[in-house]
Amino acid sequence: MSAQVELSPRELEIAQSYAGGATYQKIAETLCIAPSTVRTHLATIYRKLEVSSKQELATRLSGEVPEPRNQSEMTAVISELALSLEEAISREKALSEVLRIIGAAKGNLDAVMPLILGHALELCDAEYGILFEYGQNGKFHATFTLGIPSDFKTWFEDKGWFAVSPETGLGRMDAQREVINIFDVKSEAIYKTNDPLRHATADLGGARSFVAIPMLAADDLVGAFALYRQTVRPFSDDATRLAQLFAAQSVIALENARMIKTMQDAKA
Repeated sequence: MSAQVELSPRELEIAQSYAGGATYQKIAETLCIAPSTVRTHLATIYRKLEVSSKQELATRLSGEVPEPRNQSEMTAVISELALSLEEAISREKALSEVLRIIGAAKGNLDAVMPLILGHALELCDAEYGILFEYGQNGKFHATFTLGIPSDFKTWFEDKGWFAVSPETGLGRMDAQREVINIFDVKSEAIYKTNDPLRHATADLGGARSFVAIPMLAADDLVGAFALYRQTVRPFSDDATRLAQLFAAQSVIALENARMIKTMQDAKA
């Protein structure tokens, strides 16, 4: 039986989009549904077509009939999809909570940013976090921190706006505009140099594993969302995706605050 016959029109639409390279988020936006709903449909599609990967799905949609799977293989596939669905639901709950925090703060960054950082630290299992602002002169400023060791915080306060070298996590993130996930800050060659940021991060902050997420408004870098662990425990892909969510919502909070301030200044 062909995939077109086995799937409902909605399932077929989702299957073709996903096999064609569309992300859960893109499919959700196109169909005006939640990403978790996309995952639920995909779980049903995978079960109906007896596939376990995007590549197998594309092959099945092309008309090829796969080799029969035994029950244990299908059980493993279904279990993996169930776990993925739970992760998607957790991310949606996190997003809803962050949006609630932003809405309740009414543009008050001093109120909203510690709450966002606190939520991120809890869900991503990190010891402390920093929201760096990025200036037009290519410098960074540790504007909001939570849980940061006092000596490391004092170091940032003394620095104010500071430049970073290209080999640091922030420097690489600035150049690449991509997530920088560092396994161990002490294992990289830059730690053996006299780079002040890396030494402060490791020696004053006690950081070992670190992830920096670029905060982008359109294509412009406006800051960085950074999380730190004080043991060598690299951030997983799931933790990184959550950190990206918090970074994106922090951009929204910053933009909201600026818009509200502009309106207030206009009324003054």
